[in-house]
Amino acid sequence: MFQIKSNIQKKILRLKGSKNTLKLNFFFHKYFGEKNIGKIGLNFSNKPDKKKIVQDTINRKKYKSYLEIGCFDDDLFNHINCQTKVGVDPYSGGTLRKTSDDFFLKNKNTFDCIFIDGLHYYHQVKKDITNSIKSLNQNGVIFIHDCLPNNVFDQAVPRCKYVWNGDVWKAIVEFRTLDYVDTYTCYADMGIGIILKNKNKNKLKIDINDFSKLKFSDYFKNFKEYMNIVEYEELVNLF
Repeated sequence: MFQIKSNIQKKILRLKGSKNTLKLNFFFHKYFGEKNIGKIGLNFSNKPDKKKIVQDTINRKKYKSYLEIGCFDDDLFNHINCQTKVGVDPYSGGTLRKTSDDFFLKNKNTFDCIFIDGLHYYHQVKKDITNSIKSLNQNGVIFIHDCLPNNVFDQAVPRCKYVWNGDVWKAIVEFRTLDYVDTYTCYADMGIGIILKNKNKNKLKIDINDFSKLKFSDYFKNFKEYMNIVEYEELVNLF
């Protein structure tokens, strides 16, 4: 029964990412969604990738345990060298075939390093971050992928491009307003969020109650302030 359900889910996932579906979604966003106000001009071509950032952090901090949420083709998971590795994905890759919600519901382990790259929707990313904080060792770090979209279509929901960030950035903005975590975004590999279980050193003050209502135009005008952007060299000093 589980295998049948998994196969159905995979087919649905492929349908959502098919060329025709993406074209239809793009048409919808272009004519009925938020106005396209241009590109920010982000360029990640000369920046370190997620593999280097995560592995260097594990080596430098001598971390022993690693959790990855959303493994897909194991592009990152297989590259990481750590004493204990757990990879969670409902479709493929990793070590556990389940949703992140199901995993965290029963998980009793804690981890030094957690990498979140699951469903790129604000509400799901927020849940994954909240649950990861509870499962994070005190001196550990949470990384979140795809935090810096370059234009309105990169972050549009539902997905309308093959290379897609989703509205992950909204979750980063929200956690930047909290006292009990210190949140940054590394200018590398589509934007890598960093959350530390420390007092917030640069708390964001923003007058909003529902962060899902944030617009790309808000991000476009304020992304440096919203995302607390650091270069990789600055990230090293944070640790």
